[in-house]
Amino acid sequence: MSAAALSPNETERLALLRELDLLDTPAEPVFDRVVCLASRLMQVPMAAFSLVDSERQWFKSRVGIEASETSRADAFCAHTILQDEPLVVPDAQQDPRFAHNPLVTGAPDIRFYAGVPVRSSNGLALGALCAIDVVPRQLDAEQRAVLVDLAAIIMREVQYRERLAAARSRLRHSDAVLDASEARFRAMFEIASVGIALTTPEGRWVSVNRALCELLGYTADELEGRGFADVTHPDDRDEDAVLTGRLARGEIDFLRRQKRYLRKDGSPVWVEVDVKRKRDAAGRHEYDVAVIKDIHAQTLAEEELARLHADLERRVEARTRELGEREEELRSVIDNANDAYISLDRNGRVTAWNRQAEQTFGWSAKEALGKPLEALIIPAELSSAHRGGMQLYLRTGTSRILDRRVELPALRRDGSRLTVEVRIRRHEVRGEPVFSAFLHDVTLRKQRDAQREYESRHDVLTGLQNRRALMEALPLAQARASRSKGRLGLLFIDLDGFKAVNDQLGHDGGDALLRAIAARLRQAVRRTDSVFRLAGDEFTVLLGDMTDGLGDAHRVGRKLVEAVSAPVELCGVTVRVGASIGIAVQTPGHAPTPEELIKEADHWMYEAKKAGRGCVLPLPPAL
Repeated sequence: MSAAALSPNETERLALLRELDLLDTPAEPVFDRVVCLASRLMQVPMAAFSLVDSERQWFKSRVGIEASETSRADAFCAHTILQDEPLVVPDAQQDPRFAHNPLVTGAPDIRFYAGVPVRSSNGLALGALCAIDVVPRQLDAEQRAVLVDLAAIIMREVQYRERLAAARSRLRHSDAVLDASEARFRAMFEIASVGIALTTPEGRWVSVNRALCELLGYTADELEGRGFADVTHPDDRDEDAVLTGRLARGEIDFLRRQKRYLRKDGSPVWVEVDVKRKRDAAGRHEYDVAVIKDIHAQTLAEEELARLHADLERRVEARTRELGEREEELRSVIDNANDAYISLDRNGRVTAWNRQAEQTFGWSAKEALGKPLEALIIPAELSSAHRGGMQLYLRTGTSRILDRRVELPALRRDGSRLTVEVRIRRHEVRGEPVFSAFLHDVTLRKQRDAQREYESRHDVLTGLQNRRALMEALPLAQARASRSKGRLGLLFIDLDGFKAVNDQLGHDGGDALLRAIAARLRQAVRRTDSVFRLAGDEFTVLLGDMTDGLGDAHRVGRKLVEAVSAPVELCGVTVRVGASIGIAVQTPGHAPTPEELIKEADHWMYEAKKAGRGCVLPLPPAL
């Protein structure tokens, strides 16, 4: 085995890796979702996003891999980061670089590896997204493109954090002396995700932030001097003119509407615009503060927006022109933010609570101000951890959630629970620590994700797992059996006489029969075994931890035949069906592919059909 050489920019690469604060950090959904997708789309039992440190390879996210890190000398990914193109190893035992690698000769028994380097903005390879299998295989062009695309998602997130790290570094070296209101203003802008503009009473933009520039595709110089009408979709201009006219005449002091802007390239984008009038001490209309939120993806494809939310989010890093106006501008932005905003003092007591916080948690700002956060929204089981975490941070400066995006359970005033995505930032006001947090309710999104995840792997009619679930579970079960040198069995079941019942009772009766048969199959196997409905009247049963192999599988098959053959009462009629079952067994030293195992069981099922109803084939040697 030959260890990978060091990168020519190794010192710079390691320095950036540590500055990004990714090593030895908790799992994050933005990476976990991509790694899970890699495992599923590549149909491999193992996948990971690894970071290559000086002496080790550490897994930021992993699927099917027990270890959290390995030696860099043994790491396949240490070779990947030296390449411009993906590294593909069809059979590690045949590759002189890896044939004697302990990860190949022992657990996790790597045979196939494909990895794509994950690079920083200036091209430094920090780690890799990899797909791993315990059997040799080839990587076709489509699979290669999928792996490259998934790695690009991770790379965008890493480069986004790189920009945040650079921004934090610039702020640390800033020589501006800010009063308390500016400190709060800066903290809010750093973690906000909306565009902001200051406009004249006539609606002309005099100051715009980077998020708005990115939304519309213009530079700040190109936008300044323009106005709402210049970038508004033609179909929305008339209504826009009416509302902005009312604002200019003083008939209203605030407006909110959803409309379409036109980007520089001419493409439309849906936005939600909040405009707040600012008056001077004499009551004259001085300027307006506009908060612009991108709702294009939400309007056209809410599901896609949710999946890519973390990748598309941008924090605003801008300041307004005059320090004296920042307190009012901050209040306007916070009050109209779409996320709940909460500020805490060093004792964990609430010092700010915006309108969205009132709507999300049910407590008014008057009720919340001055109270400890655990008395408002933190579940009882987490109160001790919350207080301990704040005390630990004040003593040591160490925190597991500060400056990170985490999902946590929370409580509403009525006692109902919700899940919130939390981003917390620490800053100082007059030498005292203040904690600012944005909280976004993700309860419905998580419920929808869980329901979609369940429905994608379960048969709607019977509630059994479906073919997709089988194709995901079977390789993992085979890999476990191979590692433990155990036996695994697959039963392929086809009902005898189902068509006659379906013709007699109609599709509703046939569906009722399939549900009854599915329930019997579940009851007849062990809790550790799995039942799947493939299609129509075809089922499979996955058996693990067998001692006798074919003998055990045959006994289970006979038990299932008896269960299926018992009479069923449907629509006042007693009906009977039978079952023909084919068996395929994986034994130690024999490693068929999932497709080969299914094909073998399917073959023996047809042989059982030919041999007569109620047969289970092949027979054990003793029979």
